Amino acid sequence: MATDPWMKFDLSTPLDTDYLSAFSSVTSADREHWTRARQFAEEVFPVINEHWDKAHYPVELVRRMGELDLLTDGLDIAGHAKFSPLAAGLVTMEISRADGSMAAAAAVQGGLVLRSLKLFATPEQQEQYLEPVATGKLLGGFALTEPHHGSDSVSLETSARKDGEEWVLNGNKKWIGNGAAGGITIVWARDETDGQIKGFIVDQQTHGYEATPVQGKGVLRAIEQAEIRLHEVRVPGTALLANATSFKDVSKALVETRVNVGWSALGHALFLFEAALQYAKEREQFGKRLGAHQIVQSLLAQMLSELTNMQLQCVAVAAEQAAGNLRPAQASLLKYHNTRAARRVAATARDMLGGNGILLENHVIRHVGDIEALHTYEGTETIQALILGRDLTGFSAFG
Repeated sequence: MATDPWMKFDLSTPLDTDYLSAFSSVTSADREHWTRARQFAEEVFPVINEHWDKAHYPVELVRRMGELDLLTDGLDIAGHAKFSPLAAGLVTMEISRADGSMAAAAAVQGGLVLRSLKLFATPEQQEQYLEPVATGKLLGGFALTEPHHGSDSVSLETSARKDGEEWVLNGNKKWIGNGAAGGITIVWARDETDGQIKGFIVDQQTHGYEATPVQGKGVLRAIEQAEIRLHEVRVPGTALLANATSFKDVSKALVETRVNVGWSALGHALFLFEAALQYAKEREQFGKRLGAHQIVQSLLAQMLSELTNMQLQCVAVAAEQAAGNLRPAQASLLKYHNTRAARRVAATARDMLGGNGILLENHVIRHVGDIEALHTYEGTETIQALILGRDLTGFSAFG
């Protein structure tokens, strides 16, 4: 019997792989949040490839996440559902299973900007900004990374000087998600008086604030990251995040986002494993289905092992968060392990699909590329290893 020479593969159907029942403790309330994220994922799959291919940022999808109340990342925001750490992770996982750009947008909007406002803003600032950011009606950027300071962002050069009742900001930022989206940017700068890092809420229409999207990205193509130039940008004293007084405060937001990255890596790996599994069941080569070949079964077993270990680490970290016991080094271990494991799963899945693995219509190559960005941001593999090494030995190997 002849087969269809132009056979299309449906690889986006979720299989809910959970081999060791890592998610068996998910409550009905947590599952409700997960279900809303699944709804969003189902809306994303039919449209995201076109946006990704054209390097177009679909801000309407970010606002859709706000409508579904998926942007709060476990923060206690009045009028919004409160997520447990496990539910927040599952939401990140599910969005990432659909697309890395949308997961990055959610991480910036909720994980960084909303969290900074919740942790460091004055009551007046929270009254003005929390709700529009939580709903996605106001897009926000988190401007920490600079052209010459990525992994060593503690050494940032952007300056802030007090001039009467105003602050004046000067410097350059790079890779700032939502930095050119027309909303606000939380700019981190070094106070010229005391040398400490402080945060400022900057309206992107402010004179002297110039932002342009980074061009030529090969990954995360459905979100814009901006290059920002700050030239004598004047903001009122009320723009200062009064409760952030040093880089240690900034790190509080970054630790939680590092956990988010671990869950996001899991979401990518989950899609890739399930896509490879479904493909192996449908694709025929050498007279039988791919999944009937010994080597393919062996590769699927390897991917399952990686995926399961990722799930178990995510759940363990969520338990530490819920108990209030999470240490920064534990967040680093999660990111270190899960992004490395996701890369291995990605390479195997892409190889298993052969030429079909590089077609956007099958989604695999998009996830393969986006994992590369995930592996780098919020602290590279090397930085996470050094954090772990310092925790293990008591010696700092940082310069």
